[in-house]
Amino acid sequence: MFDIKEELKKLPEQPGVYIMKEGDTILYVGKAVNLKNRVRQYFQSPKNKTAKILRMISRIEYFEYIVTDTEMEALILENNLIKEHRPPYNTLLKDDKQYPYIKATVYEAFPRIFITRKVAKDKARYFGPYTSMFAVRQTLDLMQQIWPLRHCNRALPKDIGKERPCLNYHIGRCIGPCTGKVTQEEYHAILEKAMDFLSGHHQEVIQDLKAKMMDASEALDFERAARLRDQIKSVEFLSQRQKIDDAGSDENRDVIAYATAGDDVIVQSFFIRNGRLIGQEHFFMDGAENQEAGEILAAFIQQFYAGTPYIPKELVVMAAPDNSPILEEWLTSRKGQKVHITVPLRGEKAKLIGLARQNAQLYLSRFGEKMKQEEKKTRGAVRQLEQILGADPDESYERIEAYDISNTFGFQSVGSMVVFEGGKPKNPDYRKFRIQTVQGANDYASMAEMLRRRFRHAFSEIRELDEKDVDLSLGRFTRLPDLILMDGGRGQVHVAQSVLSEFNLDIPVAGMVKDDRHRTRALYYQDRELTVDPHSDAFHLITRIQDEAHRFAITYHKKLRWDSQIQSLLDQIPGIGPKRRASLLQTFGSVEKIRSLSSEELMKADGINQKAADAIFQFFHQPSDPPAASEIPDNQ
Repeated sequence: MFDIKEELKKLPEQPGVYIMKEGDTILYVGKAVNLKNRVRQYFQSPKNKTAKILRMISRIEYFEYIVTDTEMEALILENNLIKEHRPPYNTLLKDDKQYPYIKATVYEAFPRIFITRKVAKDKARYFGPYTSMFAVRQTLDLMQQIWPLRHCNRALPKDIGKERPCLNYHIGRCIGPCTGKVTQEEYHAILEKAMDFLSGHHQEVIQDLKAKMMDASEALDFERAARLRDQIKSVEFLSQRQKIDDAGSDENRDVIAYATAGDDVIVQSFFIRNGRLIGQEHFFMDGAENQEAGEILAAFIQQFYAGTPYIPKELVVMAAPDNSPILEEWLTSRKGQKVHITVPLRGEKAKLIGLARQNAQLYLSRFGEKMKQEEKKTRGAVRQLEQILGADPDESYERIEAYDISNTFGFQSVGSMVVFEGGKPKNPDYRKFRIQTVQGANDYASMAEMLRRRFRHAFSEIRELDEKDVDLSLGRFTRLPDLILMDGGRGQVHVAQSVLSEFNLDIPVAGMVKDDRHRTRALYYQDRELTVDPHSDAFHLITRIQDEAHRFAITYHKKLRWDSQIQSLLDQIPGIGPKRRASLLQTFGSVEKIRSLSSEELMKADGINQKAADAIFQFFHQPSDPPAASEIPDNQ
């Protein structure tokens, strides 16, 4: 029997983390400079305690604690425990976003520029974070047109001349350092211009492009001049997105403010890089009932910057967070250089705080209810699903994986794995499988193969990563699901359970039992059918997961089937083998395009001589033309 009064006497007067528990459920995780003093405060007079804290205290059956050497270690441990257990009485950041960055591998002889979501200490240059993946891809696409840098993984200069240049070289999207015709000095000159553009020096780029456009025009090369004109327009458009300057500063800072309405809290962040506002984002905080500004901001800073790979030199906040000195020390240790937390009272920074707060209030008034509804449809639906399946109080279905098989009479069998986290699809973790060992239409055997490969990958990646002594979360498959949903009933569930037993895994598995219209009507779980209210959020979540697994499998199956149809059509042309077929598709993109070209135009593809070009043209234009690609029926 846990005697709280007696255990309070045993608490050490040292820094550490305390964990309030009800049975196996973690109610709250907190840190303390002095565990004895901090934990005792909860069980003293109820005066000045909020209703939320009093409710939590009434549920506490016992507490645990972990002693640390410093308050900094306690803060890090507190962050990890909150992220892992998401206690109901902690103030929680609901938005777990990973922002894209643009990375330039300047430490390489021939550097690359590409998108990443992880900032490592590897001597590369990083630009971002960006709040729109569309904007990042748009930027990179434009850069590849203007500065054709490589984006392959070849080890240069070691591999120069070992392989033929790739398609990007032939279409003008790479200057081809792999050919040996480009010196490092020439390549780095192009790289510097690209990085100037990423750094915001757009006017220099526009002036350079305009000069080239005028040269092309004077040389009567109007096609090139038109391309340059379009590039200038694109650069001008992108530069307009970054027009807000922070008083001419070249510093990197985040501006953080929030607004409240009842128990709802919206935190607004502005991301300022090199003095320019490159993006903004809002975050929904849960469990902030009756909390002071310092508590809310401290909770946000701890949880957000524990998960984001980039930390700016300065955080400009609307009020001083609790434990500001220790937060600054922690942020500094994560960044590797000094980080300041500033509360401005006047000047440009104070105006930015006012603007951020105004945006937070506006968003809360317009979309606060919508965000609550979204929360209900996602995490709320997951909680309903946990109740339907009778999950233990400390069990959370944070990550749900669903699987489906697709084929046409056993032809081109494929499998899909879709992932939902927090009730939302996590697209980067989706995986597709081409079934390798099963002949014919055997969904059970195909499902077993897919699941074995999925969990075999998990354990092999864990071993590889463990040997390298790195964060296991970096692996694609290392994160195991908290719940598996199968697109079927008893049979599919038993297949999954059999495979899990091979790996000694204990993961709950439920089957989505369908009606005559292929719609989920119940869940098959622990050898019984569980009815799900068709009007509930849980039912709608299950339906979304089932539809997504089915869509992902069908899309992949159609692609493979279409590819095989396209290949079989080109294979009918005399003299066109696999290499020439690949060259045609790489150069022209589609059979419809190939069909529309003359013999002379077809010869632009590598390996296509006059004889081959004539054969292709005659094949598509003989009196009884073969069907157009769009006319090939699905059942062929």
